[in-house]
Amino acid sequence: MPQISYRPTRMACYRGYIVQGVVNNLSPLFFVIFQREFSISYAMLSSLILFNFVTQILVDMLCVRFVDWIGYRAATVFAHVCCTAGLVLLGILPRLLPWPFAGLAIATVVMAVGGGMIEVAVSPIIDSLPSSAKDARMSLLHSFYCWGQVAVVLVSTVIVRLTGQGLWWVLPVFWAALPFYNIFSFARVPLGPTVPPEEKTPLGQLFRSRLFVGAMVLMLCAGASELAMSQWSSLFAEQALGIEKIWGDLLGPCLFAVFMGVGRTIYGVLGGKIELNRFLLAAAVVCVLCYLGAAMLAVPVLSLLSCALCGFSISLMWPGVLSSTAAAYPKGGGAMFGMLAVCGDIGCSAGPGLAGVVSEFAGLRAGMLSAAVFPAVMAVCLGWAQVMKRER
Repeated sequence: MPQISYRPTRMACYRGYIVQGVVNNLSPLFFVIFQREFSISYAMLSSLILFNFVTQILVDMLCVRFVDWIGYRAATVFAHVCCTAGLVLLGILPRLLPWPFAGLAIATVVMAVGGGMIEVAVSPIIDSLPSSAKDARMSLLHSFYCWGQVAVVLVSTVIVRLTGQGLWWVLPVFWAALPFYNIFSFARVPLGPTVPPEEKTPLGQLFRSRLFVGAMVLMLCAGASELAMSQWSSLFAEQALGIEKIWGDLLGPCLFAVFMGVGRTIYGVLGGKIELNRFLLAAAVVCVLCYLGAAMLAVPVLSLLSCALCGFSISLMWPGVLSSTAAAYPKGGGAMFGMLAVCGDIGCSAGPGLAGVVSEFAGLRAGMLSAAVFPAVMAVCLGWAQVMKRER
């Protein structure tokens, strides 16, 4: 019997995370354009971020119950259909509807449905594939989210620079080609064996575990720490630091994503040679310092460098918590990944949301400073866990 090759499956999963990087990070690049063309306030921009991740939270919660029932193939195919449709709508609807914000909101919600399902379905697919270093594979998978973010920032920024801001709406339609292609990939690639329903760890048992509850808190903090910087750094660079948009995008969100991708790729290569929990604690502390530097340093270049280094500090937070939890509960199944994704997406909504609300009333620097609370909470939780481990 010929051995099954899962390489096409891994490639489809990697492209899926590139798609997620695109749908989560394309709109924030246009925030300044949306303000100028459609007269949208900071609060309305913040609400777009909120719509994105609230929708993903709701999708994650539904997937907790239904993803194992409908199957991972159907979930991933449908997710990419939604991402394709949402990107096309982002380019078309705001220019067609009498209230442009409604078009932006509708497109954001459709994309978010796809992004949420990708998060819930693709991680357990990678975890189910045969591998001797699953935590490294998980980190490598999540690095493609970063490279997707880098690609969308670089390509979109250069095209806007060359063609002018008036043609921004072409870019979402251009990026829709990637999830459209991946629809057909996931329709035919082989999938690994999943945990049988009768062997899965029940959610009730997970919720009674302090370790799992702690992992949920860490996922919330990881999502908030990552997305607050990712979603607001472009606008922060241009309006708070006075840097031209092209350089603000390249030295802010783009360099942030590069550092994040480098961190995840390094762990994907080195695997178990790094002690994950201690690294996460150190990363959380450095992340706090990066937020403080971005908000408080008077020299714009140093402030932007803090934004970029923040990417390295948070690189292993999300995949690291997923990997350590999956190792502790190897039979958690899709429901476990779904609950962790719910918590992560709550953080992805709370972090940028808090920064946006504070920015509306106290300025962008204060908004950036407020987001430091999330890596600080993560550092406290991880430090407490290390103390308890030594005592035991």
